[in-house]
Amino acid sequence: MLIVGVGPGSPQYLTCVAMEAIRKSKYIIGYKYTLDIVESIIDRTRQEVYHVTMLNQDSIYQDVYNKMKDGEYCAVPFTGDANFSESEVVDRLLEIFGDNSEIIPGISSIQVASSKSKIPLDKSYVLSFHVSGDIDKKKKELINAIMAKKSVILLPRPWPNDPSKNFMQSDIVKFLKLKGIDTSTLKVWVFEYLTKYNKETIFRGKASDLEEMSFNPLSVMVIDQNKRYTYRVSFTRKKDTLNST
Repeated sequence: MLIVGVGPGSPQYLTCVAMEAIRKSKYIIGYKYTLDIVESIIDRTRQEVYHVTMLNQDSIYQDVYNKMKDGEYCAVPFTGDANFSESEVVDRLLEIFGDNSEIIPGISSIQVASSKSKIPLDKSYVLSFHVSGDIDKKKKELINAIMAKKSVILLPRPWPNDPSKNFMQSDIVKFLKLKGIDTSTLKVWVFEYLTKYNKETIFRGKASDLEEMSFNPLSVMVIDQNKRYTYRVSFTRKKDTLNST
């Protein structure tokens, strides 16, 4: 079993190792959007392709596991990086397919959003609300990060079948406002369809602007509290200290 990160949307963001994993697999299982990313390297004359949804994915994983013979590969492509925001499904795959599974990392939309907003990951708090369980703890982490003046890069939570469970950009801003955050001064970015050049959109403004706005589920939000510190500043401070002694 090969659990493969295939990038945020454009086939240009597919890594060579991800392409090789897809090509050598007899079975390929994925969501429609994810399968579209790798369609150009699938050979349907020799590969069995399964389109899954939240409702049927478990039964298809089980069926393919029972079909597989020694020496055969099955690839499950995930949008972005399979190690981020996909843990619930990945844990289930590891449970079904066992220790012979391999996780192949990919380029995440979080990384792309970091690059486009010029906000480094090592100065940011990264959060994913793409979970089916309770998100209260993650909400507290969000508040704590903002209060600590950290930038935040996050994936919101779409829930089409039950809008009360949504935690999209407008919901996030209303929550922050309720918790006493001044959203009128908080700088934000929202990226939709990252790397899909014919669809990609970028919003940049204040958090308060988002209260009445809606965005696609395939979006990333950045709360920008970044302050730039270069090695020249650090060097100058160190030199000043030496000169004063």
